[in-house]
Amino acid sequence: MSRTKANRREFLQQSGTVLAGASLVYQASVARMAHAAGSDVLKVALIGCGGRGHGAAQDCLNAAENTVIVAVADAFADRARGVARALRENEKFKGRVDLPDERVFVGLDSYKAATDCGVDIVLLCAPPGFRPWHYRYAIERGKHVFMEKPCCTDAPGYRVLVETNKLADQKKLKVVVGLQRRHDPRYRETIARIHDGAIGKLMYTRVYWNGSGVWIRDRQPGQTEMQYQVHNWYYFVWLSGDHICEQHIHNLDIGNWVHGGHPVEANGMGGRQVRTGARHNNNVGHIYDHHFVEFTFADGTKMFSQCRHIPNCWNNVSEHAHGTEGYSNCNGLIEGARRWRYQGPSVNPYVEEHKNLIRAILKDEPLNDGHHAADASMTAVLGRMATYSGQVVTWDEAVAKGPAEVPPPEKWTWDAEPPIKPDASGSYEHLVAMPGVYKPY
Repeated sequence: MSRTKANRREFLQQSGTVLAGASLVYQASVARMAHAAGSDVLKVALIGCGGRGHGAAQDCLNAAENTVIVAVADAFADRARGVARALRENEKFKGRVDLPDERVFVGLDSYKAATDCGVDIVLLCAPPGFRPWHYRYAIERGKHVFMEKPCCTDAPGYRVLVETNKLADQKKLKVVVGLQRRHDPRYRETIARIHDGAIGKLMYTRVYWNGSGVWIRDRQPGQTEMQYQVHNWYYFVWLSGDHICEQHIHNLDIGNWVHGGHPVEANGMGGRQVRTGARHNNNVGHIYDHHFVEFTFADGTKMFSQCRHIPNCWNNVSEHAHGTEGYSNCNGLIEGARRWRYQGPSVNPYVEEHKNLIRAILKDEPLNDGHHAADASMTAVLGRMATYSGQVVTWDEAVAKGPAEVPPPEKWTWDAEPPIKPDASGSYEHLVAMPGVYKPY
């Protein structure tokens, strides 16, 4: 999609705001500002106490001196209490962690209690399948939101996101999503130049997240099936969306950004070579370990997408844009007639995204990452539907007809039956999608 020079000027204004966030002027001003409620302290609740949740809480505290963690919640007691203890004992944040035991909440519905603690910001870092409903609850309660990616794992969840984003805008609430490349000036400046024609007319993009894989959590004695799946959430489609959603969304979001919107259709192929029950004691759920997708955008341009979780293969996490007059890595480099390298400041984008959220709250400036993040999440879902089915899958049909993977919140209990079940041997192999048999909708 072509962009005008007015878009370029608008970007530079926004980019200037981002760069100012890294300055001492910004840090000094935060202490003097007050948010809409009239207090100079922003109270924060963390929902989801895994590694990324703990990291997001620290990033939020590092972003500004006036943030205070006052509540945490997790489905599992050991995680909630462990992160609460770690935050309390972190000398760097002394005086900025107010976490009595009564504000350490446990259970699948604990997100409600944490949200309702009189906080200003909620950090939504629980497994992605729960995210649309956690987000809706927070916005309905008038909270500003930081939420991790992906933001949904199925089409019904995407539709919840779209409606909730509208409500957030109506309420003038601020939303940031953990697609941190959007808050990195290297990406922002590079993609602005691409939109201004630095590589000529865009022809196609290539995006990759190829790696060896992530953690596997063994089944624990006494766990119900629901507890096991939530504990080992990465390997179940209803909770993670498959690794094309959970990790590769970062690269897909960059592709969407470069192309100027979401794709209109996808086709692809994928499978499961190493995630077999025999090798991993059945602790690998039913997701694929590799996907390749060709996405098509409304203007006919293509995005070629690879993601893989197989050891001892070519690893690559990157994005690339190819135009009629040049090439860009989307991250500080343009080659061709308008050769350029980024020479601006470097930031920690994981902290920068929280700085931008806090600044928007304090200055009451519009900020809602939820729109592009919802589209990026659905792009990943679209790709998964294409690889699982072996069919050409269109955006409009996928959004309207895509099946619900996640049960409704009223069924989020430990003794409830999860939406998928192992066979008598404990294996999930019978649930692995078979192209040509699996129906996308």
